[in-house]
Amino acid sequence: MIGVFFFLVSFLILGLIFGVFRKSTYSDGVRFRLTNLWRLVLVFVISLLVSMIVPIEVERIDAGHVGIKVSNIGDNRGVGKTEYVTGWVFYNSWISRIYEFPIHQQHIDYEEADIVTKGGFRATIKPSFNYSINPGNVASMFQNLRVGVREMEQGWLKNAIVGSVNDVANRYTVDSIFNHREEFEAAIVKECNKRVSQWFNVSQLRTNIVPPKEISESIIAKTRAIQEVQVAENQRQVAVAEAERKIAEARGDSAQAVIQASGRAEAIRKEQMSLTPLYIEYIKIQKWSGQVPTTVAGGNSGFLIQLPKEGAQ
Repeated sequence: MIGVFFFLVSFLILGLIFGVFRKSTYSDGVRFRLTNLWRLVLVFVISLLVSMIVPIEVERIDAGHVGIKVSNIGDNRGVGKTEYVTGWVFYNSWISRIYEFPIHQQHIDYEEADIVTKGGFRATIKPSFNYSINPGNVASMFQNLRVGVREMEQGWLKNAIVGSVNDVANRYTVDSIFNHREEFEAAIVKECNKRVSQWFNVSQLRTNIVPPKEISESIIAKTRAIQEVQVAENQRQVAVAEAERKIAEARGDSAQAVIQASGRAEAIRKEQMSLTPLYIEYIKIQKWSGQVPTTVAGGNSGFLIQLPKEGAQ
């Protein structure tokens, strides 16, 4: 865009100088002067060259980004000074350069890398994480790293992330990593932020760790054994619950039988207490047939028994 602008300005100025916009340049009123077309061609070529070699450039710093204008003619390892810029920026590309850094959350997925855990076992990780740049320290970061954001992601920041994963992994066994992965990854984030907190903030890190085949098989076997133990424990608890239910039912049946027997005994006791002598005589009368006892003597003869007298021999 800026090149087109300079081409048009150059063409206009040079055209006025060489008179390419005057009608008399190409005609004397009678005939057309074809030879004077060289002026038009010359102005066009010069304007094109000017637009191509002009050092003025323009860039727009988007929202959510911080722009750094870097001077390339300084004495500090080729960079004299840096300054923050925003919006539309015009600059001389021969002596300056614009670097743009995002300050909102960025997500990165790194390729696979090998780490060594406690005990000497090797594992494969494919880390992914979010990071953001501290906007107030962008100039300091650039003065130290001297690269753009993409080069920084694949260089310095990647080394910091992988180095943090390695250092933390050396403190964990393979089993601990997989049994306490959340704790393991939180420790990596903490270690990583110790190293990069001056310029970056790292969060949401996932190691996506893959164990060696033999360790993976061991973990699967261990997990299966734990699951089998849990199944057996669940079955035991079900059996205990069923036994307790049957015991409770038996106790309920026994209690009901005792209550029923106690009720019957109480009823009998009350019935016995209600049988008064008069009531007993009444029952006897109800059952008497009307006959009196008879003796073996027969008829109406009496039956006498002589009882011994007191003092008789």
